[in-house]
Amino acid sequence: MTAFLTRHLRTIVAAATRLIAKGRRRSAAFGELWRRSLQIRVVVSTLALGSAVVFVLGMVLQSQITDRLIGAKEQAAVEQTRAAVLVAQRELLGLSAGPDLVNRLDSALTKLASSSPDPQSGTASAGAFEPVLASDGLGAPASEVRASGRYEDVPRSMREFVLSGTNRMVSQIYTVDREGEQVTFLMVGAPVTSGTPNLQLYMLYPLTAEQRTVEVVQSTLLVGGIVLMLLLAGITNLVTRQVVLPVRRAARAAERFAEGELDERMVVAGEDDVARLAQSYNEMAESIERQIRQLEEFGQLQRRFTSDVSHELRTPLTTVRMAADVLHASRKQFPAGLARSTELLVDELDRFETLLADLLEISRLDAGVEELVAEYADLRAISRRAVESVRVIARRSGSEIVLDLPDEEVIAEVESRRVERILRNLLANAIDHGEGRPVELRLAADDDAIAFTVRDHGVGLRTGEAELVFNRFWRADPSRNRHTGGTGLGLAISLEDARLHGGGLDAWGEPGEGACFRLTLPRRQGEEYGDSPLALPPVEQPVPEEVSP
Repeated sequence: MTAFLTRHLRTIVAAATRLIAKGRRRSAAFGELWRRSLQIRVVVSTLALGSAVVFVLGMVLQSQITDRLIGAKEQAAVEQTRAAVLVAQRELLGLSAGPDLVNRLDSALTKLASSSPDPQSGTASAGAFEPVLASDGLGAPASEVRASGRYEDVPRSMREFVLSGTNRMVSQIYTVDREGEQVTFLMVGAPVTSGTPNLQLYMLYPLTAEQRTVEVVQSTLLVGGIVLMLLLAGITNLVTRQVVLPVRRAARAAERFAEGELDERMVVAGEDDVARLAQSYNEMAESIERQIRQLEEFGQLQRRFTSDVSHELRTPLTTVRMAADVLHASRKQFPAGLARSTELLVDELDRFETLLADLLEISRLDAGVEELVAEYADLRAISRRAVESVRVIARRSGSEIVLDLPDEEVIAEVESRRVERILRNLLANAIDHGEGRPVELRLAADDDAIAFTVRDHGVGLRTGEAELVFNRFWRADPSRNRHTGGTGLGLAISLEDARLHGGGLDAWGEPGEGACFRLTLPRRQGEEYGDSPLALPPVEQPVPEEVSP
């Protein structure tokens, strides 16, 4: 029994959980629709306010109609009861308590039941009624009560008021039980003057017709309110669409314009506010398109100029290089000063050739003609090759390069040449700003991405400089001399290489704490990745003793 109850309880809990989850999903979907659709918000708000107004008006109308019906009924009933009192007084004139009291009451009751208002009197008829005649005293026992009609239906409070001696009529709405059915009456009571004391007349007017009339009014108001709300919803939806549709068309045109369709325009129809919006949008789009075209043309001219100058400089540079190599080979035959000049000439020519190569590379990246030639490779080997390429400048500056590489192979789909160039540029930059302190190269990977960090402990970066380090020819301190002979384009090229792989290159730094650059790439081209395997700012932790002096 306990196991059955447990299973039943679990079933109920599971069903309740599913219902709650379904309700939450629908609530979230409606919330999303509410936030995204101006039309839905306007229609729902209008319906809510309209429903409140219709409800209040319906209640007021129903109350007014009910009050008028009951008031007219009560006025007619009082007039008809006053006429009935006169009839009863004539019929019961000279009546005294005796054996024939009940018979005289019945006879008078029959006369009242068969009488009707005089049309010539101008008195409105209150409709059907049930007369009641009774001879009763306050506090009299039931055995002494003489009555004709349904005297038991008259409430006690009404009897006491009629018998109080005020000689006034009293009316009351009262519901009685007739054979299991509730029937509501408008009861009017009044004392009758005769030879018998405490004689009362009560006229019971059923309110069935008035109740049906009120029900018809209620149903009419309900149906009319529903129809009115439907019409209001349709009208609001139609009016809102006239405003929302042009806004949606403007939004779609703006989205297509942002996607590169610079000739996208809105249709201008009429001279209203929406037409002015479309005209203003078209003028703005034409201005932006013109400026974008000018910038594109300027960028193309700039790239062409850079590429042409770089190519044109290669021929004279080759000639100068050949002459410099001849002089450098014979420098031992020159005086000391001339020999040193020859060495400086060769160093500057090396830097000049590197600058030309970087200019050509950046112009190709800007032109979008570079293509990624990716293949699966072990990133640990690429890391070691990059370290070997900067070993000389690291030794010259007194910095050690500390490697933190996984023990297992780290295979990813990359273009080895570009990744090695990124690491070489980052390492050279770290050595240049590391103040002779160790430079750390770390590699980590997960299922979706791989990440490198290059950490130095030099001068660091000030606030806001982390976003500027990838700008071309930007230098944190222009007065600072370069130790590695960089061109000022290395980090810019590295950023473009990272983007070409579908990855990213980020920087962090604090004054006096050094800087850290993080390269994150997807393990497979064309696939998305989540968080980088390495944190930035870096988490300081011991580094294995794999040092490249």
